[in-house]
Amino acid sequence: MLRTFPRPPTDRPRRRRAWSTALAALCLLLATLYSGAATSDSESQATELNAAPQAAEVVRVAEFLAECPYSHRLPDDPIVFPGLPGASHMHSFFGSRATDAHTDVTELLGSSSTCSPAVDTSSYWVPTMYRNDQPVEPTGTTFYYLGEGVRDDIIQRIRPFPQGLRIVAGNAKATGVNDPTSVARWSCLHHGEVNPSKDFVTCPAGSMLESYLDFPQCWNGTDLDAPDHKSHMSYPVNGACPASHPVPVPKLRQVLRYPVSGSTQGLRLASGPGYTMHGDFFNAWPENELARRVTNCINVIVKCGADGNPS
Repeated sequence: MLRTFPRPPTDRPRRRRAWSTALAALCLLLATLYSGAATSDSESQATELNAAPQAAEVVRVAEFLAECPYSHRLPDDPIVFPGLPGASHMHSFFGSRATDAHTDVTELLGSSSTCSPAVDTSSYWVPTMYRNDQPVEPTGTTFYYLGEGVRDDIIQRIRPFPQGLRIVAGNAKATGVNDPTSVARWSCLHHGEVNPSKDFVTCPAGSMLESYLDFPQCWNGTDLDAPDHKSHMSYPVNGACPASHPVPVPKLRQVLRYPVSGSTQGLRLASGPGYTMHGDFFNAWPENELARRVTNCINVIVKCGADGNPS
C-alpha cells in the first residue's frame, strides 16, 4: 500500500504575502511622492498667481462716451427751425441717420444711428466746415458725458437728461473771439505748444484741427426747450447749479477732429469764422441705458467706455 506522507510546509504563500506587502508599500511611497509634488506645484502656482499684478483699479473720472461718426449734411435745424427744411445754414449731422427739419424724439428713438453704442439714437450737429468752399467733415467724433464742472457731492446727484431735451451751445452769431457767448475752442491734435483759441489755429503738418465744445449742465427741471433754445439750461456757478436751474445733468463735451493742418486761409464754417462754432444736441437715449450709465459711471465717479462699463 502506497504510504502517503504529509507534504512538507512551503513558503510560497508567505512569499506572495511579502511581495504584496512590498508592492503596497511601494505604491504608497509613489502616491505620497506624487501627492507631495502635486501639492508643491499647486502651492507654487498659487504663489505665482498671488504674486501676479492685480487688475488696475477703476479710473476715478466721472465719464462715459459715444463715438458718433458723420452721417449726413442738410441745411436743416430741427431745434431752431423745426418743420422748415432749407431754412438754416448747412449742418453736419452725427448719430441718428434720420435727422432733418421735421425730426422729433419719436422719430429719433426709432432711427438707426452711426454711434457706438448703437442704442444712442440721439442727434448731434454742427455747422459744416469748408475749405476753399469744399466741405470738410471731421474724422474723429467723440461725445463725452462728464461729471466734471461741479463739486463731488453734486456729481452724486446728477440725473439723466429727460428724453427729448434739446440743448444748444455756442453762438452762430458771435461777433468775435472776445464775445462771451463764443464758448468753443480750437486746438491741434498732439501739439500743445499751439495755444488754443476761439478762432481757427494753424496746426503743424501731420496734425489735425480739433474743436472742443462744452454744453451747459444745469437744467431748470421743467422745460425740454426754450424760445431762445438756451434759457432752460445754465452753466454751473462756483461748482454748483444756480437756484434757477437746480437739476444737475451730465456735461456733454463735443470733440471733433478735422483732417486740416497748415494755413487757415480759405477755412470757414457755414455760420462764419471759427468763433461762431456751435453745437446742437437732441437727446434720444433709451431711458434705461442712459440711467444705467449715469448711475454706474457718473454718480460713482468711474470712467466708462462706450458700452457703459468701467474702461
